[in-house]
Amino acid sequence: MSYEMIALLMFSSMMLMLLTGQRVFGAIGGIASIAALLLWGTGGGDIPFSAAMKLMKWYPLLTLPMFIFMGYVLSETKIADDLYKMFHVWMGPVNGGLAIGTILLMVLISAMNGLSVAGMAIGATIALPELLKRKYDKRMVTGVIQAGSSLGILVPPSVVLVLYAMIARAPVGQLWLAGAVPGLMMAAMFVIYIAVRCRLQPELGPALTKDERAASQDEKYRLLLAGILPIVIFASMMVPFVMGKTSLVEASAIGALTALLAAIVRRRMTWDILILCLKNTLGISCMFMWIILAALGFGAVFDGLGAVKAIENLFTDQLGLSPWMILILMQLSFLVMGTFLDDTAMLVIVAPLYVPLVGTLDLGMPRTDVLIWYGVLYTITTQIAYMTPPFGYNLFLMRAMAPKDITMRDIYGSITPFVLVMVLALALVMAFPQIALWLPDLVYGR
Repeated sequence: MSYEMIALLMFSSMMLMLLTGQRVFGAIGGIASIAALLLWGTGGGDIPFSAAMKLMKWYPLLTLPMFIFMGYVLSETKIADDLYKMFHVWMGPVNGGLAIGTILLMVLISAMNGLSVAGMAIGATIALPELLKRKYDKRMVTGVIQAGSSLGILVPPSVVLVLYAMIARAPVGQLWLAGAVPGLMMAAMFVIYIAVRCRLQPELGPALTKDERAASQDEKYRLLLAGILPIVIFASMMVPFVMGKTSLVEASAIGALTALLAAIVRRRMTWDILILCLKNTLGISCMFMWIILAALGFGAVFDGLGAVKAIENLFTDQLGLSPWMILILMQLSFLVMGTFLDDTAMLVIVAPLYVPLVGTLDLGMPRTDVLIWYGVLYTITTQIAYMTPPFGYNLFLMRAMAPKDITMRDIYGSITPFVLVMVLALALVMAFPQIALWLPDLVYGR
């Protein structure tokens, strides 16, 4: 059997295992282990062992539990609730103001947690009931929450970009900085769309009456200070890192410690909440480590087969595709896979194929810049896939969390304008790579 056929058999077997509902790391790692043993005998056992050692020696991976812990502390102690109360009071007089406030809330939640699911959960439990109660259009608000939660894996500290960095062997710090400007740009585009749409159709997002937003001046400033607290926590972590005063791991430790101290000072931290945060952090961190381990093992087998070279030869020599055509086809494949897989599974499945291939394409940039830029393209594309019918991951999360009067048809209809905005953002980042590369070049160049 040719190496190309073996690679195709491995890939199809892995997809079949995933479709049966097996755990992602079990399906991917199991196929990799079986293939290694069949190809190289007992010597194939060195592949998972080598992957495990590589994983344990990867120092930046320590940031993963730190940021997950920080996110759980800020979420479980209800510090995120104060953010929404602040937006409710200060943005209420504007048509669509609460929807705009929800997008801003999602940006801050993303900066605190790094997971899109966390943003979805907080938006659906805190913002959705308030928006519906104040006569906001149900299609508008479900779209806002889904779009806002998509920022979770793009705005630093993104947990998924840590995973991408490990698989692509790219620097995490540069990837985070690369995601910052596109993430904020996309948030600004969402805000502009909401503001314009609600100005043209005020009934979609009516301004709050004076009675609804009644609060004393002291209360307004108290809420403003409470809402600024998460920003202070984020700044205490990122500013020293960007200035070069701390390493990435040290910055993550500062963020986790500052969040914990803030919760203690505000008397919202109890032993039960602390134990819950630690348990959840351990569970999520172990899940990501198993997935990374499986991905490294699968990638090692693929490298050994020379599958990447075969695919490169197919696209460039046999089909005669240009580098940009290959890149666009890759993004389209993410959209298809996003109908039944989450972002982590998509990355683990295609990383052994796509990441080395992208690094070989002649795109007029150094290889490191290409890998960093592609990491940003990947995150945007997977979030578009999350929100695309018929089986978008975020659509079903919203259905599970939304009230019964919001139907699946409403949810499908709500995301169309936001998906178009995200496609425009993706096109801009593809056409102008410096949108993603400017900040890491500035910081690391200095």
